[in-house]
Amino acid sequence: MREVAFIKQNKEKWLEFEHIISNKEKKSPDTIANLHIKIMNDLVYAQTYYPKSKVTLYLNKLAKSSFDKVYHSKRSAKNVLLYFFFDKVPLLSYKYRKYIYLSFIVFFAFFLIGLLSTFNDDSFARQILGNSYIDTTLENIESGDAMAIYKSGSNWGAFIGIYDNNQRVGLNMFLSGIFVGLGTGVYVVYNAIMVAVFQAFFYQNNSFFDSIKGIWIHGTYEIFGMIIEAAAGYIIGASILFPGTYKRFQSFKIGMKNAFYIFISTIPFTIIAAFLEGYITRYSNSMPTIICFLIIISSLVSIIFYYLILPYKVANKYNLRA
Repeated sequence: MREVAFIKQNKEKWLEFEHIISNKEKKSPDTIANLHIKIMNDLVYAQTYYPKSKVTLYLNKLAKSSFDKVYHSKRSAKNVLLYFFFDKVPLLSYKYRKYIYLSFIVFFAFFLIGLLSTFNDDSFARQILGNSYIDTTLENIESGDAMAIYKSGSNWGAFIGIYDNNQRVGLNMFLSGIFVGLGTGVYVVYNAIMVAVFQAFFYQNNSFFDSIKGIWIHGTYEIFGMIIEAAAGYIIGASILFPGTYKRFQSFKIGMKNAFYIFISTIPFTIIAAFLEGYITRYSNSMPTIICFLIIISSLVSIIFYYLILPYKVANKYNLRA
């Protein structure tokens, strides 16, 4: 279809929708969502056949406005925090789901590399963890308490120090996205290999079961939270590299804002992880094994549900899965 005919055929629909999203006409949320899908279909068609046309830029802006309208059409009478965590963030996680998947893939790929490297090179663990940590932990294993290194200091002091450290790492992962995602990738590679070396080292020294209880009680939220923070960094990098029909700086601003919202959503998980490490992990040896594994499994299920399953449910609620 020629561009002129495409515009003529759909012009009235676009103008009508402009009228609706400018709040000059009240429509039900479902009606707005259905119109949004139609606008998105028109945008895809225009991007395919008229990629450099002004009509494509126009539809891109209209689609963004309609997307924002869909976000807010069911927001009334809702608590702002509840809306943010259970609507806005899941919708953004759905929109940027490929970057979340990418972050998981990159992390676990280098986790595997870390495992293989440790099992094939006896000196690799010392290179990554340092001689001091290795020697101290070997002494603790000999004395019968492999996790003793995590029990120093007060509960409160450990909680504050651990939260501060983990939040700094997450913030660095997120902000490093401005280096077109490469900075984020460096942090992911380092942390993935380090976690793998931890596990492989304890396995080699017959303390694997103790390490599972001692590390993953808090590590489930901590590590998976970092993976999501890394995804936020990738979103920033992609917004710079692939601006689409937006100007590059405009694309960067949109990517930065949305990535920041996703980053903010990880903070409660980081706080809980620090609390678990400061108050629970140190007692893992004396706790019933079933309690330890219930904490680990519930943490794993909840964070997977929030970032990988809930986004699809919320997208369905808003009729955004065309």
